Amino acid sequence: MTIRVLIADDQAMVRGGLRLILEDQDDIEVVAEAADGVEAIEAARRLRPDVCLVDIRMPRLDGLEVTRALAGPAVPAPLRVIVVTTFDLDEYVYAALSGGAAGFILKDAGPALLIEAVRAAHAGDALVSPTITVRLLRHLKPPPSKVLSAHRLSDRETEVVRLIARGRTNQELGAALFISISTVKSHVSTIQTKLGLRNRVEIAAWAWAHGVASDT
Repeated sequence: MTIRVLIADDQAMVRGGLRLILEDQDDIEVVAEAADGVEAIEAARRLRPDVCLVDIRMPRLDGLEVTRALAGPAVPAPLRVIVVTTFDLDEYVYAALSGGAAGFILKDAGPALLIEAVRAAHAGDALVSPTITVRLLRHLKPPPSKVLSAHRLSDRETEVVRLIARGRTNQELGAALFISISTVKSHVSTIQTKLGLRNRVEIAAWAWAHGVASDT
């Protein structure tokens, strides 16, 4: 299955570079480019790409506004948005992830991480640049409507949540809990349904907000 991607960045050279990286993969196709936030929203709503890569600093509407418009909690059919930026600022990360982003990647993170983030978002997962990770997730609060009691989770699901909050991948989760990758994915899906959360970033934020991540 081909992953259809939209790239929104006000610099043509950046858009071209991202396109070259992504289209070098057999399973990824860039279906549109946008030079500002308004163009990005219009193109995304028209084409419904699988993943949108959005820069933060763009004319007319910035990437945070684009993220909220396409993936925010109030959006009935949200798209998967990854913020790709040079600015490793806490307030940007908080705003992007709280606004529904399925990832936050720094432009200097390298092609491999960018490709991994696109595939993760397409699979309903989320990825944040390693230089950001837990220091920010532990302070990120889930939307109030999603604050539910931890007793709804089984002991195993709580273990999964705790490891997600600590930045573990599905492979690392499986190894730590001695379960298969498919079982990990099943647990993650059940957790999202029980807690009303949409991706691993929101699970991690929920865990830190409720003290689950720091449990021993």
